[in-house]
Amino acid sequence: MVTGEPRRFLADLRVRDLGVIEDVTVRFEPGLNVLTGETGAGKTLLVGALHLLLGGRADAGVVRSGAQEAVVEGRFVDEAGGGELVLARSVSASGRSRADVDGRMVTAAALADIGADLVELHGQHQHRALVSAAAQRQALDAFGRVDTGPLVEARRRLARLEEELTALGGDVAQREREADLLRYEVEEITAAEIASADEDVELAVEEEALSSVAEHRQAAAGVVDLLVDAGGASVTDVLAAASGLLGGHRGLSEPAARVRGLMAEVSDVAAELRHVADTLEDDPARLDEVRRRRQLLVDLARKYGPGLDGVLATVARARSRLDELEAVEARAATLEAAVAEARRAVDQAAAVVAAARRSAAPRLAAEVERTLQDLAMAGARVQVDVDGPGPADDVVFRLAANRGEPFLPLAKAASGGELSRTMLAVRLAVGGAAGVLVFDEVDAGIGGRAADAVAGALARLGERAQVIVVTHLAQVAARAALQVGVSKAERSGRTVSTVTALHGEERVRELGRMLSGDGDSDVARAHARELLGRASSPG
Repeated sequence: MVTGEPRRFLADLRVRDLGVIEDVTVRFEPGLNVLTGETGAGKTLLVGALHLLLGGRADAGVVRSGAQEAVVEGRFVDEAGGGELVLARSVSASGRSRADVDGRMVTAAALADIGADLVELHGQHQHRALVSAAAQRQALDAFGRVDTGPLVEARRRLARLEEELTALGGDVAQREREADLLRYEVEEITAAEIASADEDVELAVEEEALSSVAEHRQAAAGVVDLLVDAGGASVTDVLAAASGLLGGHRGLSEPAARVRGLMAEVSDVAAELRHVADTLEDDPARLDEVRRRRQLLVDLARKYGPGLDGVLATVARARSRLDELEAVEARAATLEAAVAEARRAVDQAAAVVAAARRSAAPRLAAEVERTLQDLAMAGARVQVDVDGPGPADDVVFRLAANRGEPFLPLAKAASGGELSRTMLAVRLAVGGAAGVLVFDEVDAGIGGRAADAVAGALARLGERAQVIVVTHLAQVAARAALQVGVSKAERSGRTVSTVTALHGEERVRELGRMLSGDGDSDVARAHARELLGRASSPG
């Protein structure tokens, strides 16, 4: 039960068709409740019903002969009266079981998880708490007021940071390899200084021109010769002759004008071509430069294209992705530093918890051992081992139940009664238990002053939580807020258990029976009244 949550106590327990129980309802009170009655009356069967209700193993053998199913229902009520929780478990005669929480069907495992927060069950083979390592660790923390909050928070922060680092995608080496490749691509393309997507076309035109300079100059000179420098055979001479033949013929003035225009045009073309022939020179260095430039662009286009437009698109994408990766790298570096710091914080918090646990362990062992001296376990010795890395989570309670015996884990070190009394002693030392504590066999094999001590211990525990005890000790029963009598009777030829809340003379008679075996004995009844009087007296 988490500190600060309202505790729930068991208000009602209904059991139907379970063993010798036909149909009974037990209404419990907060504080100490006891179940008393003759051996075999069905007291422990009620504890077994609770075990079943809390997710215990279902066995068709528990179903009352002739019944279709056994049903156990429990209503748990908040101490403050703010709400209730109803658990139910049924076992059919065929062995099938069903679990319900507030009318909603759940698995037996889910029922067990809920039940573990509600009830601690100690009895015979049904020790549900303080046997597991987790429960013993929690008990030690409660006793020593070990604050695990900073450690829990440090672990949560570390987990969040590690999750965020993982969400960045890929590992560091992979991102670095990708970034290196992208940087190479950007540097290679950028170094080429591509002017435009059409630069390769423009260079092709220039290369063609540079590689044909000689041919161009020779062609220009030849045309000049044909037009003006070929003696009587030149075009200008022919046109001059034609113009002379047409001159003086008024009717041919228009063709004559056109011939003269041709002469002028030919002279202009000849002059231009002569200039070209005179000025056009080879530039092998530029031609080589153009060819090398074109080859570079071809290589880039083959590698990153298609075409220069593809190359330019590639470098744009590479720059964008590189920006993303560099941002990721920067974030990753920040997160890695934060993760390292968070791990140091976890280690520091764990060391504080470990130190607190190691300090509290011998004190808890000594207090439990002192309590056991009063609970008919005078030779018992207790040891609380704390081990493991970090916060030292490996907590083991060990018990040497009698002098000369070795220390063993609790579940292996004691009989049912001894183990129940050890659990009682631990709970008295620790507190902070579930809302309901159930003890069966806690009074096995004891009497006299030890019985008074056990009764007092159970009463004190009843001030912190609801305690339900199966007992044969009148001293224990007299201290209870509620005593429930369990008895057997024959009905229609069959044995059935009956359950009755005992008050007044009925309780006195039952206490007398527990004291002497005869509830009608005047001496036993007087002793019973004396016990009740002492139990109700302050202190």
